[in-house]
Amino acid sequence: MEGFSQEAELKDGSILIAAITSCTNTSNPGLMLAAGLLAQKAVKLGLTVPSHVKTSIAPGSRIASDYFAANGLQASLDALGFETVGYGCTTCIGNSGPLNPELEQAVKENNIIGASVLSGNRNFEARIHASIKTNFLMSPPLVVAFALAGRVDIDFQKEPLGTDKNGKPVFLKDIWPSSAEIAEAVAKSRNPEAYRELYTITPDKNPRWAAVHAPSGSVFQWNENSTYIQNPPFFCGFNGQTRTLADITDARPLGIFGDSVTTDHISPAGAIRETGPAGLYLQSMGVSRNDFNSFGSRRGNDRVMTRGTFANVRIKNLMVDGTEGGYTLYFGNREIPAPDKNIPASAGSPAFIYDAAMAYARDNTPLIVIGGEDYGMGSSRDWAAKGTNLLGVKAVVTKSFERIHRSNLIGMGVLPLNFANKEDYDRIAPLKDVTFSILGLNNGIAPRQQVTLRVQPADAPAFDIPVVVRIDTPIEKEYYLAGGILQYVLTQILK
Repeated sequence: MEGFSQEAELKDGSILIAAITSCTNTSNPGLMLAAGLLAQKAVKLGLTVPSHVKTSIAPGSRIASDYFAANGLQASLDALGFETVGYGCTTCIGNSGPLNPELEQAVKENNIIGASVLSGNRNFEARIHASIKTNFLMSPPLVVAFALAGRVDIDFQKEPLGTDKNGKPVFLKDIWPSSAEIAEAVAKSRNPEAYRELYTITPDKNPRWAAVHAPSGSVFQWNENSTYIQNPPFFCGFNGQTRTLADITDARPLGIFGDSVTTDHISPAGAIRETGPAGLYLQSMGVSRNDFNSFGSRRGNDRVMTRGTFANVRIKNLMVDGTEGGYTLYFGNREIPAPDKNIPASAGSPAFIYDAAMAYARDNTPLIVIGGEDYGMGSSRDWAAKGTNLLGVKAVVTKSFERIHRSNLIGMGVLPLNFANKEDYDRIAPLKDVTFSILGLNNGIAPRQQVTLRVQPADAPAFDIPVVVRIDTPIEKEYYLAGGILQYVLTQILK
């Protein structure tokens, strides 16, 4: 790759990010020390990490640094680029930071399927980095091993990680630490006093915590200019009354999606795109691109999170042919901002999903979302349901739901339904200019009752499809009729 600080050969399977992150197994001293021991052996033999691999380590606790110090391992990790960048969520939550701009440009121009390897517990599409298409979860020592290899398509039994100072091939078995070595390192790192020192929350022990200013008073004072924390709008219009469950008529689809849409597709936790609705909002608030942070860090601000709903750069709305990202077709009469790319459309106006939703809301047009199998799979992120609610979506109709997301939708007052016959999804998936009505809804509805989804294409006769209301229990019905679980709980408190 020309122009890069060092010559780098990129191909499908090249590793672009290798991170030992805070989640899951980094709290295991044995695994963390195994990574350090493997790094130490690799450095002694003269192995290096290829220049195209961005490496980092962010333990979940500062005690991990004590493990390494007690065994003299940090210098070897540093030599391979695994320097400690902080303590807490980093790569796993999307805070991997930018790639080298020239490297990223080469990836995009050549459509390279790059990879990340990380020791966390999340690897959804575009979560680690928008330009990396494949992400693999593994133990900390394997992260170091794959970083040395620089690619994921390696057979460790047959192929060497590299060559030593004398040109001799070095295999993974040559540097993998033994159980005895790991046990000895763990024994060296046992220091109860270190835990007491690091976890004693006093001003002299934790001066940075002590320096954080916190407002006083019994009621929090909201700051309209804050881009991190805003007064959530979930109780707007709350009056403590049970709502009337009635038919939803002439709803527009905000999105028609395929199978395996995850909560990370619906509400991404990773980087905020500069040209998307959330990025444009932050810029309007005076936030520079370098200070965007991530959706995960701004989950206390509904103005950011609602704009980020259905904004994952890898989500595919079937209404918008051949496109990835948070786009849809708008069929209303208002002028709305054009998205940042050309979207082929036979009818309707290309738009960001957020902008289309806000335009429909001004005309009191209800919205619906259509999905395939396992809709809402993955992390049970509450914002996937919260954002759906705040966009004005009244119902989500799918082949099947991930169980927690279905429950979360009810908890946010959004009606979940399943196709009674999954084959009927195929009649809807190709549609674009269409309206939907859900008929047979009333306060007497029983759990899992069947109702009718009336589909009205713009250029064809209407047809009816049976759907099952996925309010599965009497208490879920009470939550839904209250407007959601937040309203239900507040009503009970007031009573």
